[in-house]
Amino acid sequence: MKSLRVLHLPKWYPNRYDDQDGDFVGRHVAAIAAHGGVEGAVLFAAVARGPIPRLVEADEDFGGPWPTLRYYYRAAPTGLAPLDKPLKLLLYYWCLLRGYRQLRRHWAGQRPDLVHVHVLLRTGLFAWALRAVRGVPFIVTEHWTRYLPPRAASISGLRRWLTAAVVRRAAALHTVSANLRNALAALGAHNSVSAVIPNVVDIALFHPGNLAAPRPARTLLHVAAFNEAAKNLCGLLRAVAGLRAAWPGLRLRIAGYGPDEAQVRQQAADLGLLADGTVVFLGKLAHPAVAAEMRQATGFVLFSNVENLPCVLIEAQASGLPVVATRVGGVPELVPEGSPFGHLVPAGDEAALAAALGQLLARAEAQPADAAALAAAVNSRFGVEAVGRAFGELYRRALGR
Repeated sequence: MKSLRVLHLPKWYPNRYDDQDGDFVGRHVAAIAAHGGVEGAVLFAAVARGPIPRLVEADEDFGGPWPTLRYYYRAAPTGLAPLDKPLKLLLYYWCLLRGYRQLRRHWAGQRPDLVHVHVLLRTGLFAWALRAVRGVPFIVTEHWTRYLPPRAASISGLRRWLTAAVVRRAAALHTVSANLRNALAALGAHNSVSAVIPNVVDIALFHPGNLAAPRPARTLLHVAAFNEAAKNLCGLLRAVAGLRAAWPGLRLRIAGYGPDEAQVRQQAADLGLLADGTVVFLGKLAHPAVAAEMRQATGFVLFSNVENLPCVLIEAQASGLPVVATRVGGVPELVPEGSPFGHLVPAGDEAALAAALGQLLARAEAQPADAAALAAAVNSRFGVEAVGRAFGELYRRALGR
């Protein structure tokens, strides 16, 4: 395929306020770049999460592996709420237009061959406008659990209509799970050219390690945002509290950060899980530290109420960890029924979770999981090369090449 100029437009992307925000999008961009034949660039705009001296601040990096332009605009431009909401929308699009012009100059006046939207809706509306005015085709990648039932019930009629209109006008639709593609179709957002390409895992970082070395016994790991409505950490804590008597020395190590951290910590304290060392909070961890934790765990647990295709489950499996998770969203696509490497339970069913965790611990002591086989299965589907190749094929289909 002839080298393509691809402009990536993400709704979420690692930024000055949070280096892990939208990192799954960053991994897709990196996989596409590694596949070859693509001259990519990233254009991102977001509300500033702190004071900035000007209305808009720009971080324009043309020296990295691909140009990355990040723009931040004030959260309260005037201090008057009725005015600030529409003004912020205008600032968002002004930032994208400024970045687009900067990239045109960088590309010696050439337009992108393709715009790749990551997560709707504002990004898609900008891409639709470029298509209408400049004839630049675009494709849509969707990750967002907001389109999954029952969360989709909160989507306004206008947003549904616009989402469907953008997706229909795209050259292709990509979702990270078949479940999400079906959910979008149920909302009227479908496209005749579509593909399911999963999230990507860094297999150089997430791997089983020394297979001959014994792992610590009875150690569970949980990595997720502290968001009770989505992740149900308090339910996980209650299930673990009930397992202590049957599994002396049980440890649950929790990595993450988020708005409900105080509530989760208080629940752990109320259950006596901190006093006896059953639960350890690790805080926000960089990816290498998460990978090290995974190589020292017996199993991984995720008790979410809602998920799409969680990267952390893929990383756990790449690290050779058996998993217990909930049967929600695209998770069954990662842990099929009868899989020797994991077990699914209904969302919110704490008794089923406790039983599944007990089974995981018993199997780990009787016959540890085949970490090498699990990692190999993950690598063939979720590695950078496999995902990059799949995107290359999708680009060819979208452009009719």
